[in-house]
Amino acid sequence: MCIKAGNHRLFILLAGWHDRKNNLPANPKAIFKIASINKLNIAAAIAKLVNDQRLFLDKTLADYFPELVGRIENADTITLKMMLQHRSGIPNYTDHPDFQWHNPPKGSSENLALALDLPARFEPDADYEYSNTNYLLLAELIEKVVGYSHFQFIKEKILMPLKLNNTFSSLQDVNIGDVMSGYYVGYEHDFKNIDFGMIATAEDVGIFLRALNDGSLFTANEQAIYASIYVYEHKGWVLGYQSIARYHKDIDTVVIQFVNTVSDNTELTALVVYNRIVRILGKEINKDE
Repeated sequence: MCIKAGNHRLFILLAGWHDRKNNLPANPKAIFKIASINKLNIAAAIAKLVNDQRLFLDKTLADYFPELVGRIENADTITLKMMLQHRSGIPNYTDHPDFQWHNPPKGSSENLALALDLPARFEPDADYEYSNTNYLLLAELIEKVVGYSHFQFIKEKILMPLKLNNTFSSLQDVNIGDVMSGYYVGYEHDFKNIDFGMIATAEDVGIFLRALNDGSLFTANEQAIYASIYVYEHKGWVLGYQSIARYHKDIDTVVIQFVNTVSDNTELTALVVYNRIVRILGKEINKDE
């Protein structure tokens, strides 16, 4: 747990194991799989490209990916903004029966294949349903526009300006020993070697989230664009790991929770612990004032 409070004080609370097999205690500088928290980075990158008029929120999936017409239903009416807000109706590839968290497909094309040629979940903008396919396509779109990897663009426009040197695109970029182990209740297996998405330290995520919320990540116009397209907090889940990243305006505090043991029931438990920490912190901050 990493807490960034008002005046940028940093508190880190730890419990449990960094590596259970080797009896290594939790490490405050450990690298963690942040899963869907990465969607905040992608949405911020899109906001910057929209501001630069390299992308347009009202253009459609068909405009940007004509090859997907006939493969994704309603491609000609699904807009970029709908994808950002999970209002596209595009099926979620991680819900496909062939998707396996312990052995995920290799690369975005294999993941995308699981969402192709399926009926839409609903008509564009008629409902909301969280779909990882939206953000897989948005990451691909960034690469199509800038001509290189979407993570490199995020690094240039977000990570480097904020001096976030402990956020990486994959396990291949780090020493695996620095990565916190990930477990599922009832299994002894350590799932940390499964390469799936961005990884970062709790402190890096905290710095990023504060910048996202206080506006220092954006120009005024970029901030207005971002506010119109996506949220300012996120949860993440990938096999062995779950996380929460939120800014609490009433106490001017960012709280990041990393949990490296999951099951069907641990998300609720983690949320209860998270809310308790926020209440305790709020009392301490208000007492200090």
